Amino acid sequence: MLKTLGYNYLPQPKNTTTWLPKLTLNGKPSWNSSELASFSTESRSVLKNNMAIAPHTLVPDNDSLLILSPLKNNADHLERYFELIDSLEYPRHKISIAFLVSDSTDETQQLLMEAKQWYQEHSPEMRFNRFDIFHQDFFYSLPRNQRHLFAKQRDRRIMMARARNYLWTRALGNEQWVLWIDGDLEYYPPSIIHDLMAYDKDVIVPNCVIRKKNKRGKWRNKLYDLNSWQETRKSRSLLESLDDDTFLAEGGDSPYITDRKYLNDFDEDEGLVPLDGVGGTFTLVKAHVHRSGIGFPTWLFQHQVETEGFAKLAKANGFGVFGLPNYNIRHVTE
Repeated sequence: MLKTLGYNYLPQPKNTTTWLPKLTLNGKPSWNSSELASFSTESRSVLKNNMAIAPHTLVPDNDSLLILSPLKNNADHLERYFELIDSLEYPRHKISIAFLVSDSTDETQQLLMEAKQWYQEHSPEMRFNRFDIFHQDFFYSLPRNQRHLFAKQRDRRIMMARARNYLWTRALGNEQWVLWIDGDLEYYPPSIIHDLMAYDKDVIVPNCVIRKKNKRGKWRNKLYDLNSWQETRKSRSLLESLDDDTFLAEGGDSPYITDRKYLNDFDEDEGLVPLDGVGGTFTLVKAHVHRSGIGFPTWLFQHQVETEGFAKLAKANGFGVFGLPNYNIRHVTE
């Protein structure tokens, strides 16, 4: 029996945990996913683009990394989540990983407990430096089809900020980097940690896209993360006209046209660009940014909360926030 924060969990019998990988002779996990194989073929153009723009001007010297993922009802995506983690080209013993499970009604926490047992006990090569699972309910519920309604955004994003703050303040040890990863990503390159660290920035994000079918029925990559943006002359004019208590959110049915520049608005040959807002799908942060007190605002800071508020707060305290318009990762299709 395993016990975490007062919750007792009995691991499922071994013959029921079929979602976990098998170990090969060299101690590596073997994921049996035909979907992943077919997806890899479809992703060749993304891989080619990422390889072309990754600079590797600075080779990280195996800095320690903490991966953080707040989760809610994420059981259906955990197999893909760990497949992608296992594909990372980064020393496993340098990686710690921590989860916050909140307000879930599915098997997310049970599956994480099983995963913890598997990774930490099966093979020294696959063992994380730390594998932590936290549980904190905020008693907030919102139907999935209402997630992007503007009227719901402020409360929803404040709740997400509370979850992120709870997680990083509980989990951060002496790591040098913090990586925020969404629980429902479909693809990112195995070299992505080295690629992003190579820029040596306080905060840096890739461009998160999603597959959508066009009118001809063919899949195309479309921008997913509207929270990563750069202010423009028009957006700054809008900010100057707003009351201090006005909340802004991109996309959906927002009554405000911000005219901000999203990552897909930059040229195809554009490299590193400064940003004023970031999302949380895949966000690499130098740990000293958090240690200096920069978290995720649950109050309005320059009209933003949560991840965009984090970016604004970081910049206000002298930290650099950047994005890579042509380095793509992919979110699962909704």
